Amino acid sequence: LVSSEVRGPVQDLVAKALHYTGARAERPFMAINCASLPEQLLESELFGYERGAYTDAKGTKKGLFELADGGTIFLDEIAEMRFDLQAKLLRVIEEKSFRRIGGVKDIQVDVRIVTASNKDLDAERKAGRFREDLFYRLKVVPILLPPLRERPEDIVPLAAYYITVFNREFAKQVGAMTGGKFQIS
Repeated sequence: LVSSEVRGPVQDLVAKALHYTGARAERPFMAINCASLPEQLLESELFGYERGAYTDAKGTKKGLFELADGGTIFLDEIAEMRFDLQAKLLRVIEEKSFRRIGGVKDIQVDVRIVTASNKDLDAERKAGRFREDLFYRLKVVPILLPPLRERPEDIVPLAAYYITVFNREFAKQVGAMTGGKFQIS
């Protein structure tokens, strides 16, 4: 397991770059925003569940760790993860295994974990809101990105990237940015 702490406005791009330029590029890349889901749902999304684990659990569901086996899982806004779930994540890092909710057998996984937070995880750790042992396990290869306002040289390449993405998504022909204006064809 390799993990990183990524901070800044392009967290997702950095996580994808780490994945798609590495040895795991042919394996799955899974991403989840830990702040965007209710606590119980986050656990089932990460670890999956067995049939009958919940009232509505009519079948077995694989979680993101299982689906990402051999690849990378990106945990955005990890500081928002509740304390008991942090302990389960620590187990995955240390044991390379987990159990689905309601499960009785361990599932072995080999995943790279990339994390991101807009909060200072060291300050969260010192305040007792983030597990110290997990903090040190995740801080293997820290990548700290200053805010975009401090990296003006990145604005044009980022704008070009998003122009390409949105042209494709919305079938548009917005051209390159020159002199602060867009060329539309």
